[in-house]
Amino acid sequence: MAKRLIPTLSRILVEKILPPSKTVSGILLPEKSSMLNSGRVIAVGPGARDRAGNLIPVSVKEGDNVLLPEFGGTQVKLGEKEFLLYRDEDIMATLHD
Repeated sequence: MAKRLIPTLSRILVEKILPPSKTVSGILLPEKSSMLNSGRVIAVGPGARDRAGNLIPVSVKEGDNVLLPEFGGTQVKLGEKEFLLYRDEDIMATLHD
């Protein structure tokens, strides 16, 4: 059964990017050697409204790679996959190649 989660207001659904646990040659990497705490944006809400009723759009879009805070976010499980739900202002940065 396929489910589609659409965040409300300025919330963002993120799938965390897990760093590799071993190198291509088979060397196991320690858990502390992980790269940035990053994730890929899966879905975004429409945005919040200011006091005048104007829509403030979300600062990221689906498919963006983002830098996440070390703690926070609400864990959401859809089927076998686990996601995190953040507010737009909790996202620290957008990562570009």
